[in-house]
Amino acid sequence: MGEAEDTLKGFTVIKEGEAEILMHSSNAVFYNKAQVNNRDMSIAVLRTFISKRKEEHAASLNKKVKTVSKVHESRPSESAEEETSNAGDEKQNGEHHGPCMDEPEGTSKETVQVSSWKRHEELKAPKVLEALAASGLRALRYAREIDGIGQVVALDNDKVSIEACKKNIQFNGSIACSKVEAHLADARLYMLSHQKEFDAVDLDPYGSPSVFLDSAVQSVADGGLLMCTATDMAVLCGGNGEVCYSKYGSYPLKGKYCHEMALRILLACIESHANRYKRYIVPILSVQMDFYIRVFVRIYTSASAMKNTPLKLSYVYQCVGCDSFHLQSVGRTVTKNNSLKYAPGFGPIVPQECSDCGKKFNMGGPIWSAPIHDQEWVSSILANVKASKERYPAYERISAVLTTISEELPDVPLFVSLHNLCATLKCTSPSAVIFRSAVINAGYRISSSHVNPLGLKTDAPMDAIWDIMRCWVKNHPVKAQPPDQSGTVILSREPSLQANFARAVASLSKAQAKKVARFLPNPERHWGPKVKAGRQIKSKHASLLGPEQLNEHLKHMENRGTDEQINDVEDEHKAKRPKLSEDETTALS
Repeated sequence: MGEAEDTLKGFTVIKEGEAEILMHSSNAVFYNKAQVNNRDMSIAVLRTFISKRKEEHAASLNKKVKTVSKVHESRPSESAEEETSNAGDEKQNGEHHGPCMDEPEGTSKETVQVSSWKRHEELKAPKVLEALAASGLRALRYAREIDGIGQVVALDNDKVSIEACKKNIQFNGSIACSKVEAHLADARLYMLSHQKEFDAVDLDPYGSPSVFLDSAVQSVADGGLLMCTATDMAVLCGGNGEVCYSKYGSYPLKGKYCHEMALRILLACIESHANRYKRYIVPILSVQMDFYIRVFVRIYTSASAMKNTPLKLSYVYQCVGCDSFHLQSVGRTVTKNNSLKYAPGFGPIVPQECSDCGKKFNMGGPIWSAPIHDQEWVSSILANVKASKERYPAYERISAVLTTISEELPDVPLFVSLHNLCATLKCTSPSAVIFRSAVINAGYRISSSHVNPLGLKTDAPMDAIWDIMRCWVKNHPVKAQPPDQSGTVILSREPSLQANFARAVASLSKAQAKKVARFLPNPERHWGPKVKAGRQIKSKHASLLGPEQLNEHLKHMENRGTDEQINDVEDEHKAKRPKLSEDETTALS
């Protein structure tokens, strides 16, 4: 009992799902409670991946067995001749030969070959790599909570983190010890030296994953899963466009759809790295949650399929005046004499000046313009989550996100913001139901976006959207604006489409009709990014950690006798405290 207490001294036991970890209050090893959403979503996807992998393996086995049987049936005459000659040999020898001692009776050479092939092709439990483990919580949850998972390898290049990870593995008992192994290694070198070895690779760095992508796409087995997080949202959303281009090879644009564009930039970057090794990606789920983005893609090897990459990428032209946007495909296909050829995309798709407001365009990209989700996978993941509600600590949040994703239009890149349209025209905003009804009544499709509660994804062209808004303004007049304003130029034209604002049946999604919560508030204050491991925690970090964690850290420093650090923090508090006048000081005394 005394030894256990000594082991836990200075540590806090944190339980998440079925795993428990020991966290020291010195912030030596990184841990963020808010990432429970990330970890729960990853577990849900991995469970579905294991299930789908078994189905695909069984289907491929059946296909190969049928192929073998067809080959056997196509040669009946040869088999008959062989049987006749064998019978003649037996009669000539004057004795009957029974089945071979090595073969069971009633088993032909064919079935022996097929069963042997089945033995060699037996599906192994998926091997998972967590490339940046820190405390090892994610790897431990994978090992303890996912049925049918194989070995989980946890890496980190920080000695303190790996020691903490190994301690946590021991703390979680025999299952964790048998399935999870921790190594002190550079993730990039480790993945390069273990090419196509892992069925699933998890990248969850503090910041950008760009430096890990080249080695990550090589370490994933064919048909395997790459799970990748990016937290450098300021870069991906246009705060530093040149930095984004240097890291991801795409130029971002500042727009209401910037978070979805960030997802598509990351997907385009992963595809670019995969293409260098004759590989390509198939996105199954792409999520923007909290303060980060997370993508789940499968990786395959095919030199011919890789040629389709330019068809999945587009440049984005965004008007600086009215925020209208248009997509220009990087490549196209040409069919000639029953042969398919690849060619550069036709362009430009827009003139020098915006046809709606007359302003110039900014150009961004290239981005991934193909679907970012596989709706069949999304439905399976959502069904799995609902069936095991009690196994997900963040059930409410991830089920809400998956429900919204399941209702998105999969083939429509980016989205428009209703409030942004109204801000351009300086008009009152119609309700989302009224606007959606007008789009549907005009013959187009429309859906919500999981990225933004006010985002609307639609296949209607910008001309039709502005016509709908012109009709709305006719019924809800606006004040006169300066003639050079974008809204004034747009409203100066008569609409070619007469909008019908009568409520359409499909104006509400199924989730909205059932009043299912889709966008939930944060469960507690200070729910977001945390201080990087190893950094000294000061009072300026209160907005990230909250006063309780800050006070706990100060108490820990006091127990260790670091009086100088405490004085530094107290001095910092005093320096930020406003000075009191003499009258106020007298009143207080």
